Amino acid sequence: MNPILIPEPRRRWDCLSLGEVMLRLDPREGRIHTTRRFEVWEGGGEYNVARGLRRCFGLRTAIATVLADNPVGRLVEDFLLQGGVDTSLLQWVGYDGVGRAARNGLNFTERGFGVRAAVGCSDRGHTAISQSKPGDFDWETIFGAANGARWFHTGGIFAALSSSTAEVAAEAMEAAQRHGTPVSYDLNYRESLWKSMGGKAKAQEVNRELVRRVDLLLGNEEDFAAMLGVRLEGVSEDFAELPIASYAKMLREVAAAYPNLKLVASTLRTAQTASRNAWGAIALYEDQIVHVAQREVEILDRVGGGDSFASGLIYGLLAGKPIDWAVRCGVAHGALAMTTPGDTSMATLAEVERTMKGGSARIAR
Repeated sequence: MNPILIPEPRRRWDCLSLGEVMLRLDPREGRIHTTRRFEVWEGGGEYNVARGLRRCFGLRTAIATVLADNPVGRLVEDFLLQGGVDTSLLQWVGYDGVGRAARNGLNFTERGFGVRAAVGCSDRGHTAISQSKPGDFDWETIFGAANGARWFHTGGIFAALSSSTAEVAAEAMEAAQRHGTPVSYDLNYRESLWKSMGGKAKAQEVNRELVRRVDLLLGNEEDFAAMLGVRLEGVSEDFAELPIASYAKMLREVAAAYPNLKLVASTLRTAQTASRNAWGAIALYEDQIVHVAQREVEILDRVGGGDSFASGLIYGLLAGKPIDWAVRCGVAHGALAMTTPGDTSMATLAEVERTMKGGSARIAR
């Protein structure tokens, strides 16, 4: 495995993400089907990475996406502006009044508590970004000398939105690589998205092709099995124990099948309850296994933990840190992100570094 080469910092963005940004409607401690009040956030697997890199780590990030031009879309834009993510690549499409042609996505999410698991219910059919096609974004100009990015991130959620979004992802990846920009891809399997697209068979067909254009591949044991057909051995159905040797073997199998990969990483999660998890990670880089052992974490809102792991890991790489530091940074950032509501991180770099050192949760004042 070759090392990841990070481009010089004079490029316009440190990280550019491609994906959908939705409104997340959160019943807080309640249930979707009984609530009378929602709290509203923004979120999206690919966007969460860019926002985490901007707000926690202070990097220059952008999101390439499309919104329908109506008050809901403008609310999403307002969230993007609050998050500090560059919106210059945001495209708008006309709204027909009811959303037959294009609309903005909604994501209803229950946090879960104790024995009650978290629940997600997406309402994202016919969204504006799902209709994007190759040629809609001028990737040569975006990644070229006039702009440029030090990192490009997208994932399996975006690729599952429609048959054309996978083609857009491939087009962007190829342009990024032509300009020396490392590409990360989070497999992020969502059964609900692939259900009407051909299920796991189609997911594997699409993702096996996309992964051939990737430098850093992220996922968990379910993602690798569903999206690439590489299964984890030696685990029970409830994943009560995670055999590290089996995870290492799985990562090596993935790397052997896709020799273009330079880094493969998997989060390690054991969910005793919705509000108490064991959380860690394992990665394969330059043929060496890096393992961050699981630690018990209290969960307020688990959604976005994997995205925050990704942004912490990418930050470590962009900052030129050793690979073990980068993986530990990802684990710490993901753990902190799950202590606050919403998809996106509210952590600071100082908090991440303190958590990496095993700092206590005593009050800071």
